[in-house]
Amino acid sequence: MIRRNQWVLPVSVIVALLLGLLPLPPVIQPLRPYWLALVLAYWVIEEPDRVGLGFVFIAGVIADLLYGSLLGEQPLRLVIMTFILQRFRARLRFFPVSQQALAIGGLLLNDRIVTAALHLALGEATLPWSYWWAPLLGMLLWPLLFVLLDAVRLGKRR
Repeated sequence: MIRRNQWVLPVSVIVALLLGLLPLPPVIQPLRPYWLALVLAYWVIEEPDRVGLGFVFIAGVIADLLYGSLLGEQPLRLVIMTFILQRFRARLRFFPVSQQALAIGGLLLNDRIVTAALHLALGEATLPWSYWWAPLLGMLLWPLLFVLLDAVRLGKRR
């Protein structure tokens, strides 16, 4: 099988990493969706042979290095999300995008819980309550991101 548009995966991950670096005003900073998790979730659902735990782990390490966060935090968060997605991928793939958005919202909320637990265990500063709104925004952005990546990955059909 010939794969079209193989450039979409690396470019989408790079764009997600750059969106995470984009400076935002302090007021809306807590609302920043976890772009890398959203993009990787798409690829885990649609291309499980290309994007698995190893790919996600490496993307997480790169994110840690770029964002200056605790080394290993993002790989842990992304591997947990990917493991859950792989477990339920067969069912999730056939959900309508609106139901997928609810599942992605649950995964993003789980990610915030993992982050909070990790920061608590390490004695790091905990996230303010306003950061708990980001999973909701990620859930709302999922249908748009899914349709956009699908269109670019599959190309125009004639």
